[in-house]
Amino acid sequence: MLDEDRKSVDQCVRCGACRSVCPAFQESGWESTGTRGRIMILKGLDSCLSPDPQILDSLNSCTTCALCTEICPAGINPPHLIESGRRQMVLKGAMTGKQKSLAGNILSSGNTFGLSDDRLSWLTDKRLILKKAEYAYFVGCMNSYRYTETAARTFSFLQRFGATILPAEKCCGSPLMRMGFDAQKLVQENSRQIKEIGASTVITGCAGCHTTLKNSYPEDFEVKSVSEFLVEHLSELDLRKLDFSVSYHDPCHLGRHSRIYDQPRKLIEAVCNLEEMKTSRESARCCGGGGGVRYGYKDLSLRMAKRRLSEVPEGVDYIVTSCPLCIRNLRDAGAGEVKVIDLVDLLAMALP
Repeated sequence: MLDEDRKSVDQCVRCGACRSVCPAFQESGWESTGTRGRIMILKGLDSCLSPDPQILDSLNSCTTCALCTEICPAGINPPHLIESGRRQMVLKGAMTGKQKSLAGNILSSGNTFGLSDDRLSWLTDKRLILKKAEYAYFVGCMNSYRYTETAARTFSFLQRFGATILPAEKCCGSPLMRMGFDAQKLVQENSRQIKEIGASTVITGCAGCHTTLKNSYPEDFEVKSVSEFLVEHLSELDLRKLDFSVSYHDPCHLGRHSRIYDQPRKLIEAVCNLEEMKTSRESARCCGGGGGVRYGYKDLSLRMAKRRLSEVPEGVDYIVTSCPLCIRNLRDAGAGEVKVIDLVDLLAMALP
């Protein structure tokens, strides 16, 4: 463990405030699946505690949602410590089968699904890929392979302002980093393409991609979420008013990790009525999908998503969010009659 991480672990006063918000602890009730328990385990591992399967499950069932960071009286950043702990375990060869499987998919194929399919199958005209551009749209694995209509709609909006896409985009590396693996090959390849395009700004439609590109890539370009970019050009979008109400789910990596709260709401309020969930902004409950939890602990992940769905106001027509993984998890958890859609899909409805 690095000295700075060891210092943070020692700063934990074991107050248990994190138990009140940790989504994994709320579902299991076990101390080992809560933030305080995980901090204690990290301390034990630093003192030669053996990483048995139960310990690996404890560290890897954290969604890295950062709700604990928001309320920690000691000012600790537990997600950073947990990711660091995962990294140390992976370096020692200690990992779960699911960790190994997902990492293998990404490293062998360049996407989280292990697919050899064309990542740009959603793009009907490859001539729209510009060799040089000021803006580059980073699509991400989920929208490239699962929500292709959202990818196409997003690019259609961004094309108006001269944006292009990477000709051979790879996974941003977020799932690898969250689980403790090295993603430098992916970072280097995507960075090379961005540099060749000459893009000064990279625009992301995925919360995980946004956090990773902003914090783990070279500082050679600015990173903006789609909502940040589009709200700057709101007057140019020519959107009409829609006669219904929606509720917005703050993705953890767009909200707490990046402090992007106002921009998506400004876009929503420009086209329809917004009704907030029971918890929102920095207090928004996690959907349960992040940190590799959806892949490694699906049942736990979906229980977290169901709890989040219980906070949706009655009578809204749509649940809107800005993260494809949140969309997948909330839909799979049984959103019922209220459809979960991307913010861009909402804006597309408001086009003349």
